[in-house]
Amino acid sequence: MAPRNKFSRDEMIERAVQVVRKQGIGALTAKSLANELGVSTQPVFTCFHTIEEVRREVVNAAKILYDDYVKEGVCSDIPFLGFGMHYIRFAKEEPELYRLLFLSTDQGEGNSAFEEMNASLELVTDSMQETYHIDAKTAERYSRDMWLVAHSLATLIVTGSCPYTDQEIGRILTGFSIGHCMAIKEIPGFVEDNYDKDTIFRELIKK
Repeated sequence: MAPRNKFSRDEMIERAVQVVRKQGIGALTAKSLANELGVSTQPVFTCFHTIEEVRREVVNAAKILYDDYVKEGVCSDIPFLGFGMHYIRFAKEEPELYRLLFLSTDQGEGNSAFEEMNASLELVTDSMQETYHIDAKTAERYSRDMWLVAHSLATLIVTGSCPYTDQEIGRILTGFSIGHCMAIKEIPGFVEDNYDKDTIFRELIKK
């Protein structure tokens, strides 16, 4: 009779997440997981058929953790700003998991950034409509553009290239949000991208 595996499947997934946190998804192999557990590779393949199965479970675990950040942000006084700040906090506190979910080029490892974006923004669309007094289509455009700013900042963070403090990041998100809200509210056709850009820009730079 084969010896009983002393680690449960969930415990192995948790340790696999730790490997990815420290070294990235590319470092997750049967051997690296076995080393993290302090066992041979045999128990790994007792619980999982392949290392790809382990990686899929790590992706799922990363999504659950990310969702916790998003839900906390949405509960802020200003839900959409809270979402942006917690999105960035996830990138800062979990850089390798952020890479896995949002910067992976291998769709077998993680979803595309836009798929994750759409899933996340569904959580804030209702509050955006209520807060900014806009319809669903406008909220979708507004949230997409704001996410692109948050994603850019988060990417700078995980690549070690972000020179901004949390305070400065908050001001950037707030400033962009105010400017975008003004454009949506005051420029007819802005959301549909059906307006005279040259004329509006010329009028702006005269002020």
